[in-house]
Amino acid sequence: MTIKRLMTQISDPFVFSDNAAKKVSNLIAEEGNDNLKLRVYITGGGCSGFQYGFTFDEEENDDDTSVTKAGVKVLIDSMSIQYLTGAEIDYKEDITGAQFVIRNPNAATTCGCGSSFSV
Repeated sequence: MTIKRLMTQISDPFVFSDNAAKKVSNLIAEEGNDNLKLRVYITGGGCSGFQYGFTFDEEENDDDTSVTKAGVKVLIDSMSIQYLTGAEIDYKEDITGAQFVIRNPNAATTCGCGSSFSV
């Protein structure tokens, strides 16, 4: 048994909220491609050093970590998962607008807009 499988059996490595799953499900339906999965990743950049990215992907790589909720699969690559373990991926709508939000316990600081962080 791989460490990835064991870790997934014990508990999910990150939280994918009901609101986020519902929004992603709606976006996938709009695209008309049931093979799409949400890929969340970390890249260098932003005002705090690292920034979050979101994209759709049809392929799941062998080293991806995944969580499925309400039929929606979220993928995180092996480099990014080290920064996102324990994080919550959520979707919120309020007076300021609608956006995906990552609450990341690994982030030492975050920028004002919440899309970049440092460790």
